Parts: sequence; C-alpha cells; structure tokens
Amino acid sequence: MKITVIGLGLIGGSIAKDLKSQLNVKVYGVDASESHQKLALDHGLVHEIVSLDEGLKLADIVILAIPVDKIEGILPNILDQIVEKTTVIDVGSTKSDICSAISLHPRRSRFVAAHPLAGTEFSGPTAALKGLFQNKKNIITEPEKSAADALESALKVFESLGMVTSFMNAEEHDKHLAYVSHLSHVSSFMLGLTVLDIEKDEKQIFELASTGFESTVRLAKSNPKTWSAIFGKNKKYLLEALDSYIVHLENFRHHIRENETEETEKLMHRSNDIKRILK
Repeated sequence: MKITVIGLGLIGGSIAKDLKSQLNVKVYGVDASESHQKLALDHGLVHEIVSLDEGLKLADIVILAIPVDKIEGILPNILDQIVEKTTVIDVGSTKSDICSAISLHPRRSRFVAAHPLAGTEFSGPTAALKGLFQNKKNIITEPEKSAADALESALKVFESLGMVTSFMNAEEHDKHLAYVSHLSHVSSFMLGLTVLDIEKDEKQIFELASTGFESTVRLAKSNPKTWSAIFGKNKKYLLEALDSYIVHLENFRHHIRENETEETEKLMHRSNDIKRILK
C-alpha cells in the first residue's frame, strides 16, 4: 500500500512514522517547508519526499495533516487530482467548515473527515512520536457521505495506529471539542500569559512552579499558529465556551473578594463532580 502524508509536523509526522514501520507500506511525504522535508528524512518519518502532484498520483491513501485553516482551500484541488479509487483523509481538529467546503464536490465520497484525539505540546517533524496514537480515540464525521471502501480504508489506517474510532456529526464534533479541548488550550495560554505578566522574576517561576502549575500550563507551549487557526475555525462554539468560563471566573472572583469562603467551597465541590466522568 502506498500512503502520502501531506504535512509532516507532530500529527502528520507521527502518523507517517507509525505507518512506515508496517509491512508492505510505502510512505511518501509532502511538505511546503524544505527544512521539514529534510528533518522528516533525517528522522526516518517517510521513505521518500515527493511533490504534491507526485504524491497524489502515487497514493492509494492520502492523509492531509496541515493546519485546519488551509485544509478547505486545498482539499477540493486534491479531490480533483486523485485517481479513481484513492481515499483522502484529513486529520484536522475542526470539521464543519472542511466538510462544507467539499459537500457538493463530485468526488466527495472519496473523502473521510477524521480527527485523531492525540498530540503533545510540541510541533514540527522532530516532535513526531512512534506510538502517539496507541489506545487513543479517533472521530470520523459524516461517515455516511464516504464510499464504503474509502471508509473501510480509513478505519484500517486508524486501527493500525492503535486507535478506536467513533462517529459523530461534524457540527456536534466542533461543539464538543470547543468545550473539552479548545477551551483548555485557551485557558492554558492565558494562564501562562498571566503569570508572565505579573511575575517578573523568571527565576521564581522556575523555582516555585509546582507539578500542578506545570501540568496546567503545559498546553501553553503549543504551536500558536496551529491553535490560532483552530480557534478561528471554531469560534462560534469556542466563544460560547469562553462566555461561560468568564462568568464562572467572575463569580469565583466575587466570592473571594467578599470573603465568602463557603461559596467558593460550593463552587469547587460542584467542580469536583468532573471526577465522576473522568474516573
């Protein structure tokens, strides 16, 4: 099987690295960055670097792992160029706009809209990890619009990466991800910004940072270009989540200011209920 991975950063590079280790799989890499191309070869992520046109002609499966604000622009052209039975899979973190962009494309059935729920705070080809997707969840949206063989090919790819796939409506996907993923990234970015703003002694940040701070602010190390694109593409639901978050922050701030200890405890007890869901 021949697989072309377009975009060799953390997600695309990790997918390529895992697939490259499998028998009877040849992985071609496509990336606009020459430095990424070199790093991908140096780190053994792909068998060969090719042009986009070459990669589309050669592939049985095309995996699109570029920033979400670029996918909907290039996806129609990719579907125009692929051979008849090629399967195209995107792995972006938002789905509604991407699915809408090709909803009327004559080759829509060759496309599978996916989102593997895995990652780290690092980026680029050097961040690629073997086994990143093992035992992680994957979401496929609008499966009914993909041809049966295309969907089967995508499921086999994700299964070979060690993932368990579920299905969801594209709009529902974006709404739920805004609440449980995208909001947490905003929160981490803003926590990092706040501490840098009010604590001018960088040595004290390093010396006094507990494991709690480190784990909470970890996501603030993530690639701003990647996440600004995600935030922009999912702004409808992210703004709803932020509005609710800000209300809770202001309420908590009020109770602290007024020395209403019992009220702050009540809010934290309510928050403790998350343990029941994430146990």
